[in-house]
Amino acid sequence: MYHEHYGLVRSPFEMTPDPAFLYLGDAHREGLATLVYGVRARKGFTLLTGEVGTGKTTLLHALLAQLDRDTLSAFIFNPRLQPLDFFRMMFDEFGIETPCNTKAEYLLALNHFLIERLEQDQSTLLIVDEAQNLSPEMLEEIRLLSNLETPTSKLIQIMLVGQPELWEMLARPELRQLRQRIVLRHELRPFDEQECADYVVERLRLAGYTGKEIFKKAALKELHRVTGGTPRLINIVCDGALLLGFGRDQHTLGADAIREVAADLELAPADAPAPRIQESTQAKKTKRTGLFGWLRARHEGGV
Repeated sequence: MYHEHYGLVRSPFEMTPDPAFLYLGDAHREGLATLVYGVRARKGFTLLTGEVGTGKTTLLHALLAQLDRDTLSAFIFNPRLQPLDFFRMMFDEFGIETPCNTKAEYLLALNHFLIERLEQDQSTLLIVDEAQNLSPEMLEEIRLLSNLETPTSKLIQIMLVGQPELWEMLARPELRQLRQRIVLRHELRPFDEQECADYVVERLRLAGYTGKEIFKKAALKELHRVTGGTPRLINIVCDGALLLGFGRDQHTLGADAIREVAADLELAPADAPAPRIQESTQAKKTKRTGLFGWLRARHEGGV
């Protein structure tokens, strides 16, 4: 909608984890290195945690892009499954066509499949996203997969990805065996103020922007304040601010634009109260016909 107005060739703040827009802050760069090392060194269990919107899925896509062709990966993104359904989904992801009806049959077929791959010096990776939604029983089933090994090597690498409460779950006494098997762990943190600014500038550049700054320094500072440095929220607020500027024929955006969008989304940083909105501004908000309606729905549905 606003591409031509700002001289962009594509949308810079889409919500999809497009690897073409990959930006790595320090925590993300360290996290990616940890994940890549865990897979290549065949460490067994790896854990990645982070708050909602901090870029876990983006980091996983970056990981998959760095793995060689000899590494086969399965991505389970809906872990609310019974054991047999979990095995069926995993087999479908790995392309295992052996018909199975019981858990024992699944385990025998999986073991045979993994041994064949190991004999060809090929790695196999299972990624379980949103793992904080797994039941303790299902976590135990996944732990038992790590028993598939030879005297010298793990047959399958398992990566659990989820929100911080996943680590709290693993602290339960009944899950201590799984916790003890986690060799590598990394927790993503939000961007700091400089990383937030660099992230915005880099995404605009990758979207084809070549002009002077769109977001003033004060706007970038305010952006970090209202989003807490969470990449998903940064995308939503920047997208809304660009739309606001387009609607008002502005090519440069200040802190007031960020505050207005954040107020419409009812965002407030964790360490400060939400900025007050003047009566006149509130009245204007109620009269908007559609400039922010889709933005609010997008925020409430995805963040």
